[in-house]
Parts: sequence; C-alpha cells; structure tokens
Amino acid sequence: MKCHTIMGILVDNRNACAPKVQEILTKHGCIIKARLGLHEVDEKQCYDEGLIILQLCGSDGEIEELQRELNSLERVKAKKFVLSFEES
Repeated sequence: MKCHTIMGILVDNRNACAPKVQEILTKHGCIIKARLGLHEVDEKQCYDEGLIILQLCGSDGEIEELQRELNSLERVKAKKFVLSFEES
C-alpha cells in the first residue's frame, strides 16, 4: 500500500482540544505512519494554536472517517491531500 496521503490538522485552543484530538488519533493509530506536531513558542509564552501533520496509510474510507471525526470537533480543521505522479 502506498502511503502518499498527507493530512494537516489545525487545532485552536490546544489545551481544551488536545485530549479529544489525541483520542481520535489513537483510535485511528494503525493508519498513521508518521506524525509531526508544531506550535509557536517564544521566551514569554506558548501559543494556543497548533498544527499536526500526518502521513497516512489506509483505505480511502478509513482516512475519510478520520477526517470526518476530527472535523466534528469545535476549533479543529483537518484537510487531506494525496501526492502522486499520476494524473487524477
């Protein structure tokens, strides 16, 4: 199975949303090949908005279900895209 699907997840109010997001990611953990979490931080504060980037290996249905569950959360936005040399 090719793992060319990338999903970006924008999370606002990380402190409130993180447990629910983590629960969904854990539920779908078998299709997550790689995960990178990013957020702004400086000497004076840690910001509330975060970005999670996933590399996914799963069926279209599994990936769509993950996206739907994430997008059902308030202040969470998930979008996916597929990288390919083939034209779609």
